[in-house]
Amino acid sequence: MRILVAVKRVVDYNVKVHVLPDHSDVDTANVKMSMNPFDEIAVEEAVRLKESGKANEVVAVSIGPDKTVDTLRVALAMGADRAIHIKHDDPKLEPLSVAKLLAAVVKREEPGLVLMGKQAIDNDAGQVPQMLSALVDMPVAINVSALEVEGGDVVCTRETDTGLMKVKAALPAVVSADLRLAEPRYVTLPNMMKARKKPVEALEAANLAELGEKSLSIVEVVEPPARSGGVKLSSVDELIDVLKNTAKVL
Repeated sequence: MRILVAVKRVVDYNVKVHVLPDHSDVDTANVKMSMNPFDEIAVEEAVRLKESGKANEVVAVSIGPDKTVDTLRVALAMGADRAIHIKHDDPKLEPLSVAKLLAAVVKREEPGLVLMGKQAIDNDAGQVPQMLSALVDMPVAINVSALEVEGGDVVCTRETDTGLMKVKAALPAVVSADLRLAEPRYVTLPNMMKARKKPVEALEAANLAELGEKSLSIVEVVEPPARSGGVKLSSVDELIDVLKNTAKVL
């Protein structure tokens, strides 16, 4: 079975981002970029499935400008066998455009399982897995915290607001990774050097799908309000009074 893993290059989660002076977007100039954390978990799970004998090839795919190859190299260093770089100058494609490009790769590669993070930490859209499943006519399981491949099915444990839900889907299927699906392995320097010898295929986005005009636009980006300072209360009665007044405001 071939596993296709979609990864995205985003601002590193340890970096404190700042809004541009004109409030048009977040300032990403000269900041550290890395693989989206949820996608990193998806890569780890795909490599584990290969190591356990449930898959024979892991293919990483990413969309973006030339520097996106750096993110794909990390996936290769983690254990992916080869990578596909869909070249597109706009690193902030809207979810439907991303799903269309991934759908073209899915139809081309015919994977038995498509893995990706449940959301990207830059836009928090969380829409691509569902859109992709509709475009390629595959079942989808989102927010998956545990996964087992059993014959021609995949059994997933999903995290919901009310608890855990176990679902089964026939392969091929699309699965999005939640935080507890896997702990990504540490990427060593020797593995990064080996990753440079693995193949990275470049494809032009324009040759894969017709994306059309953008339907979404950023109106304004603002910093979140500063958190107010804490206060020290002298009694339980005073605490109850504060809680009551706060509840009335909310």
